Amino acid sequence: MPPERPKPQTFEVVVTEVVQETPDTVTLVMAAEKMPSYRAGQFLSIDPRAFRILAGQVAYLEHLKGRKELVRAYSMASAPHEPLAITIKEELYRPGDLHFPLLSPVLVYACPPGTRFPVVGFTGPYTLPPDVEQRTGHIVHLVAGSGVVPNFSILKDSLRNHPKLRHTFIDTNKTWSDVIFQSTLARLASEFPDRLRVVHTLTRQEDLSGLPPGVRKGRVSRELLEELIADRDTAIAYVCGPAIANWDRKKALEAGTQPTPRFLESTLGNLQAVGFTPARLRREAYG
Repeated sequence: MPPERPKPQTFEVVVTEVVQETPDTVTLVMAAEKMPSYRAGQFLSIDPRAFRILAGQVAYLEHLKGRKELVRAYSMASAPHEPLAITIKEELYRPGDLHFPLLSPVLVYACPPGTRFPVVGFTGPYTLPPDVEQRTGHIVHLVAGSGVVPNFSILKDSLRNHPKLRHTFIDTNKTWSDVIFQSTLARLASEFPDRLRVVHTLTRQEDLSGLPPGVRKGRVSRELLEELIADRDTAIAYVCGPAIANWDRKKALEAGTQPTPRFLESTLGNLQAVGFTPARLRREAYG
């Protein structure tokens, strides 16, 4: 029998610090009197009804949809040995989306230190297995945008608790100013030169002058994976980033077409093309 998973619990947090990561992304460092334990890579949930400022918008959206507004999930940016923290990127509405970006603007722009709200945590299977060092010696992280958050937690926890593991961290963003945890990733790579390699790829920035030598142009390609990962038959890849949404699939089905692959689908396809088996792939849809 698999071990019983702890049931997520509701507890109150108070914001103690707001860290500006990028122009539209912040990390909320929080404290809680009583909090269940969690594993790096897991997430907590926040109900938009917890914020009185959103009461009218929640009621309006529920009226339009004819159903209860969903809670929002946010991965832990902190590792379990650190102060509790989540990182939030402001979501923008895309025409046709059924998921309205209701909560993220409040968390990004209107949660100063002292703000209190309830959360539910923790849950999620996107974690390293306890026997990871017996399964592999190399974890490959492939992330895009705010999909970096759970992998950032996993990386910090692993560098502390899994000394036999090395990591290749491939982080894709539009421009250098969009890179979340930029300075911390650089510091960790400097502190653990034999265990961590960080590579950034930028999809919408042509001029790379003045940027660190590990910055590349373009998306994650098969050629880049072959260059960076020699042990493709034994490494395990953790992939987190934008994926095809349910409403994108619905629209494509109605039009009789296939939905356009996004970062998650394209990256998983490239990994399998260079030799990764499904058993060595972990995924998390994000953003």
